[in-house]
Amino acid sequence: MNQFKLPYHLIVEAGAFDHIPEKMDDAITGIEKKKMIFVTEENLKGIFEDRIKKICDQFHQSEEYLIQRADYDSAVALAKYITMNDIDLVIGFGGGTVLDLAKFASFVSKTVYISLPTTLSNDSLASPVAVLGSTGKARKSFKCTIPHAIMVDADVIKSAPVRQLLSGIGDTVSKYTALYDWKLAAKKDTERVDDFAYMMSRMAFDSICFFDGGHSEMTENELKTNSFIRLLTQALVMGGLAMEIAGNSRPSSGSEHLFCHALEENFSEEVSIPHGIAVAMGSYPAAIFQGRNHEKIKNVIKQYRIPVRPSDNKLSRDVFIAAWQSASASRADRYTILREADLSDERLGRLYDEMEAIF
Repeated sequence: MNQFKLPYHLIVEAGAFDHIPEKMDDAITGIEKKKMIFVTEENLKGIFEDRIKKICDQFHQSEEYLIQRADYDSAVALAKYITMNDIDLVIGFGGGTVLDLAKFASFVSKTVYISLPTTLSNDSLASPVAVLGSTGKARKSFKCTIPHAIMVDADVIKSAPVRQLLSGIGDTVSKYTALYDWKLAAKKDTERVDDFAYMMSRMAFDSICFFDGGHSEMTENELKTNSFIRLLTQALVMGGLAMEIAGNSRPSSGSEHLFCHALEENFSEEVSIPHGIAVAMGSYPAAIFQGRNHEKIKNVIKQYRIPVRPSDNKLSRDVFIAAWQSASASRADRYTILREADLSDERLGRLYDEMEAIF
């Protein structure tokens, strides 16, 4: 059985970043006296300078560390710096890029890590995986541990563009096809499904799919309420915990993610689509390949108005087709429906046209 850990805390409330030691003292006694390193990036420091100062002032010893590149070497360099300078606590402040690098560096250095997301654009705030640059434009997923604590300040999330919330919703929606691919792999004797991890991931999907009964389109104001921010945070964290329990990314990553990886690795010059939007875009064709109820995916995408129309993301028909045809190669060890699906130019072209028409 895979050994897994759970975070000390999951806190989602307005103003949460103003009371970090107070919220965390029961789990880490005397946390405000710990030597803390605050990891973020230059752009975010400019946007949140006053808030960052307020966070750092809560600790007796703190220093800022601005990352320059989100690659493996940079993460290892940070881990070395943490170790050599006897850092007790790492705080990651930012989106997926910053959080993954800080998370991996804390894992390598065996240091307590607190995740402070500034967006809810994907499950990096809670996942046991760090996606880092490797060679060239390629990115690789590295196994690590989930954060010791996750704190979400609803006020900060509300200040982010709504597209980032839609990306987080898209990342959760994609679990519908990911879970099917996991069971398909189990039938082919290439994987084992962990029932509890499967249930956690399915609960994450259901919480988003059936929110408000799925009857009406959500407005930006509705998405930026405290209650929905809490719901989306919980869904993303459940997805992260599902991966931690399973010991791999299977509960959250299937053929739709392979499509996304193919875009990122092979066509980054042509397109740049947020991860969550790309996997939501991939989930509609993936559901069709799987012979599933793709109307469910279509309806939830429309309910949240996730921008998955290919041309709206500057994704041409040729690149759409090529990405699907090269998707399996991005994770050759992972069995998905793409091993069995008809990925001919003609069929993929029809799917492209269908998505242009309905989304």
